[in-house]
Amino acid sequence: MVGDESDDVVTFFGLNLTGFFNFMSTHTAQVSTKILQIFNPEVQLLPHNMIKHGNGEAVRIIWACTGIKQAYIFIFIIALYRGPWKKKLWFIPLGVAVVYLFNIFRITAIAALVENHADIFDFVHGYLLKYLFYSVIFGLWVWWEEKISGNNAKKNRAEGK
Repeated sequence: MVGDESDDVVTFFGLNLTGFFNFMSTHTAQVSTKILQIFNPEVQLLPHNMIKHGNGEAVRIIWACTGIKQAYIFIFIIALYRGPWKKKLWFIPLGVAVVYLFNIFRITAIAALVENHADIFDFVHGYLLKYLFYSVIFGLWVWWEEKISGNNAKKNRAEGK
């Protein structure tokens, strides 16, 4: 992907994906805002996907907040890993749904945290929840390898277990 997290244009192998990422950024901001408003009706969604609390603290949801990169990583891990395509055809959409839901949780948690603890935003966003997100993807792969793909059953039969 070309462009860092602050760029407004997103391209991949020369293909402009900006519209899709803008749509997903807006969607992520809208869903997170609606969840936050359940607990705090003062939360507002401002233009440019800015989630603002009643005390003035705010976060902006940008293209890198969509979870698309993580879903892409997950899809390719499973698609290129060994295992039957019949199982991959249901496991990949299930995994993408898990990635999507975890991302909504992640963005909502970060936005909620900012209201009273903006000072730890960098740690929670850049480390804690980022690595937890990748741990979820790793866990999905372990689940695929150990329980779904059938590779362990074949291995166990070959070893006489």
